[in-house]
Amino acid sequence: MEEFLMSCQQAVKTGLAQDSPGLHVVLGNEACDLDSMVSALVYAYFLFKTAPGDAFAVPLLNIRQSELLLRSDNLFLLRQIGLSPDLLIFRDQLDLLALHRAGRLRLTLVDHNVLPSSDHDLEGAVVEVIDHHLLERETSPSCPVTVEMVGSCATLVTERIIQKAPDILNQQLAQLLYAAVVLDCVNMSPAAGKVTCKDSQYAAALESRFPGLPPRGALFNALQNAKFDVSGLNTEQMLLKDMKAVSGSLNLAISVLYITLEDFLQREGLEAELSSFCQKLGFDLLLLMTIAFTERKEPIRELAVFSHSAPDRRQVSQYLEQARSPALNLSPISSPHPSISAYQQGNTLASRKKLLPLVKDFLKDRCGGGRCSNAEDEDEEEECKVPPTPMNSLVDGCPLDGGLPRISAQDLEDKFSRMTSDL
Repeated sequence: MEEFLMSCQQAVKTGLAQDSPGLHVVLGNEACDLDSMVSALVYAYFLFKTAPGDAFAVPLLNIRQSELLLRSDNLFLLRQIGLSPDLLIFRDQLDLLALHRAGRLRLTLVDHNVLPSSDHDLEGAVVEVIDHHLLERETSPSCPVTVEMVGSCATLVTERIIQKAPDILNQQLAQLLYAAVVLDCVNMSPAAGKVTCKDSQYAAALESRFPGLPPRGALFNALQNAKFDVSGLNTEQMLLKDMKAVSGSLNLAISVLYITLEDFLQREGLEAELSSFCQKLGFDLLLLMTIAFTERKEPIRELAVFSHSAPDRRQVSQYLEQARSPALNLSPISSPHPSISAYQQGNTLASRKKLLPLVKDFLKDRCGGGRCSNAEDEDEEEECKVPPTPMNSLVDGCPLDGGLPRISAQDLEDKFSRMTSDL
């Protein structure tokens, strides 16, 4: 993998040259969660090994290089397999539009099946899609689409490799794929509502082929510890770490916070920081979804609604309280801040992935069922100034630390142990 990624960096430097065959970019989603990163890396390697002579296959992480620091689970896994982050290629290091206009871009989408509005001009370059989310793309004979609602996109990548080129698998690739599947499927636990038969089948296939893989439970716990550690992050970084933006009659963001709501609400100067964040990024309202775990590793979910507009905050809160598909089972709890409504969330399976359709429906209803004047598309998530982050956040457990300098793995393990003992 190291030699491949070094070759990718060289290919990127020469991608626009007249004699270059161009690049076949494998692009993950804007969240760049662990599943997205792994799927892009491994599928690009698969193309490199199985399609020689074609445009050079390059995995592209769909975030700026500076934002990798917020993906502590990604960084932990890279360290675990001995892969330097310096070898990765990020969105701000490659001009996809320039490549496309020069006729030198082929684009494969992994872990998403539609491009955001900001990348609409790249649509003509899309040649393949592999994804595990709801299909939103129109089918086309020129663009094969593999969309299956499994727990992890890495499961579909593993399936493709085992069926087409099993000999390219090695310990490093297997560990990347295995980590993504185990993490996205919440340690393969049926109770979490994520794992499917196909996920279990290909996780077992990797275990059988590579008995040296880390024990499933230990790997999941290590990755989850990293995902949920927010040591050293300020409020803005915590909000950005796992955020999704939606636009309609309101511009709002849904941030996942890996901390108890009580602890978050006690942060000094919180209302001023939330106000500054909204002003900086143009949000009218914030939905804050928190997740913590009991000693038995059972999730505790809470929800908060922030807005200085009391009518907006009240409308969103009432809509979510009354939601039935799915029912969030919200119970109001005390909030020390007048601009924040706080709730316990009884439905522990309702992740942000389940909340997003409710939010979109609310925005449509608020517009009287028609198109909102400031919405580009009634089902399209508006891009904000900062790309959104991991999409499987609340149900999935995720990786251990790595991104934050001056914090050791032992520090994180100790902190997580203290945190779970306090719940």
